[in-house]
Amino acid sequence: MSAAVGLSLGRNISWTLLGNIAYAASQWGMLLVLARLATPQVVGQYSLALAVSAPVFMAANLQLRGVQATDAAQDFRFGDYLILRLITTLLALVVTAILIQIYAPDTRLVIGLIGVAKAFESISDVLYGRMQAQERMDRVARSTLIKAPLSLLSLLFGFLWAGLPGAAGLLAISWLMLLLVYDLPNAIRMSTPEDLRPGGIPVMVRLVNTSLPLGIVMGLVSLSANLPRYQIEMFMGAGALGVYSALAYLMVTMGIIVSAVGQAASPRLARYFAGGDLAAFWKLIARMVLVGAVLGLLGVMVAAFFGRPILTLLYGVTYAQDQQLFMWLMGAAAFSYPASFLGFGMTAARCFKEQVPLFMSMVLLLWLLCQRLIPEYGLIGAAWATMASTALQLLGSWAIVVMKTKSWDPT
Repeated sequence: MSAAVGLSLGRNISWTLLGNIAYAASQWGMLLVLARLATPQVVGQYSLALAVSAPVFMAANLQLRGVQATDAAQDFRFGDYLILRLITTLLALVVTAILIQIYAPDTRLVIGLIGVAKAFESISDVLYGRMQAQERMDRVARSTLIKAPLSLLSLLFGFLWAGLPGAAGLLAISWLMLLLVYDLPNAIRMSTPEDLRPGGIPVMVRLVNTSLPLGIVMGLVSLSANLPRYQIEMFMGAGALGVYSALAYLMVTMGIIVSAVGQAASPRLARYFAGGDLAAFWKLIARMVLVGAVLGLLGVMVAAFFGRPILTLLYGVTYAQDQQLFMWLMGAAAFSYPASFLGFGMTAARCFKEQVPLFMSMVLLLWLLCQRLIPEYGLIGAAWATMASTALQLLGSWAIVVMKTKSWDPT
């Protein structure tokens, strides 16, 4: 039995939304700091560091937080998830160290330090999964509320102290402190000695087999988010990448709500599906998808009518001339938000292997379109490619959830 009593869905959503807003604001603020204090080339270098490290860690994470949060049958213990995350995080650091050898020394240093920061973040993530499984999103939110200003201040003072390497290094130190001082003690307090005891190698192998498809999926999801960045840096240079990354981050603003609702609703969706209450499962999914569609349309309207003054206020005149790019990126978000909600539904329904071909197709389509559109249409072409791939994600996710519920078997 856990010592923590779960909160209501409404309170969990409220806490998650609060934490996600604060954290997303800090990430956005970090881009704003770099955009104001440095050149688009520096913003591009920072974005490249994230783009190189993120897919590696997303794949290595095996989406253990989501698997843990939706483990309604309690097939695995918290200790199993934690040990496996420690192993995969170490592997991700090794892979990152190998990948960065192709870059110049200064870029290699920044990517390496960001990778170390990502490693600490990955360990905190699996601890969040423990709290999420217990429907105690207030504790996750408090961690992100601490992390938000800590991250922003670390980047600011680190950049003023020693440029981009100093910012990345101080960021890694701050995330390690948060992990040791807040996240780990909280997760331990929510667990019994039995929860913390791993089940052994056979159980670990079974957990790997269960979560590996989601690891592949999350790696592909991260790759799809960053693939246009690789192509922009290759065809157009770091300056263009800085502009694209700054504007693309605005897609995250409404995605904060999507993430908050999805994370808070995941355990409940999993219980509905595992218990065979498909009517309640679909009712909650439908409401979530509707919220995503409304947010997407609202984003397009804001970009169309207020895009230029918003970009001028946030990033300066240099970025304001790309209002059309902003509009197309928000168009991509209009498909991405409902698709993300369906992604939470797929995970809750334990659709792990089914997602792999969908996201492989999505990445292939995105790569082909980026190769064709970016050289000819520039950053607008990257936005078009992103919108097409997210539309495919939406349709494919819907089809998978429909087929899974139709074939539901209580045994």
